[in-house]
Amino acid sequence: MSETPKPPQAGDRLVASSAPPRPHRPARPGRTPVTLWHRLVNGAAYVVRVAARMAALSVLLYAVFTVFRANPANIWYQFVESLAASLSLGLANLFQLADPRWTTLVNYGLAAIVWLVLGSALSGLIRRAAP
Repeated sequence: MSETPKPPQAGDRLVASSAPPRPHRPARPGRTPVTLWHRLVNGAAYVVRVAARMAALSVLLYAVFTVFRANPANIWYQFVESLAASLSLGLANLFQLADPRWTTLVNYGLAAIVWLVLGSALSGLIRRAAP
């Protein structure tokens, strides 16, 4: 009572393919190989992008601290406030709304958006420097 073997399935990995092996193709067809210069340029663009995002984060964090009335005597609040004051790009008093909390949110939120746009644009320009 021996069982007859089943015919191999098309998706079975143990079945050897009868097709000829595919020829090797280069990993990056039609492109120049990655050089040290490309790596340096990409690294610089990455650093610029991360620095701009960190600046935007600190400015936005100060706006959130202000809207939710964080304790101004707290050391973290003071640290974020000092960072945001230097990173506000002169936009801290652009709009004057009735509520000072919303004024801070709008002005520093706009500064955060400007940081993100500038960081992205500068990063793109740096990447284009690589031939």
